[in-house]
Amino acid sequence: MNLMAYVDPVGIPTICYDHTDSVKLGQTRSKAECDRLLNEELGEAIHAVDRLVKVPMPDTRRAALGSFVYNAGAGAFARSTMLKKLNAGDVMGGCKELLKWVYAGGKKLKGLERRRTAEAKLCMQS
Repeated sequence: MNLMAYVDPVGIPTICYDHTDSVKLGQTRSKAECDRLLNEELGEAIHAVDRLVKVPMPDTRRAALGSFVYNAGAGAFARSTMLKKLNAGDVMGGCKELLKWVYAGGKKLKGLERRRTAEAKLCMQS
């Protein structure tokens, strides 16, 4: 968590727990503000997962997909092959799609590779 705004690896002003909406460099937030933003955005991400995934899933998969949506956005998830595969019952295929989402700004990022590997592992648990 960063209480002061910074530029992420692809040049986007970011603060707190990777919050990017309306962030300006030089801006600061308190830990309480960051925690509130995280709770709101995670709630929205989980709501999107619940709305878009049409098949039953364990809490581990829901958490993994919520993490993905928090990071990549509900629109990206809604249009993804990952969602199509999951809703078609191809759990392994859908979860493996997470491993393709490791690029930002056209660059392959180690941090995204680590994140997606962890999400895929969690997604595949039943």
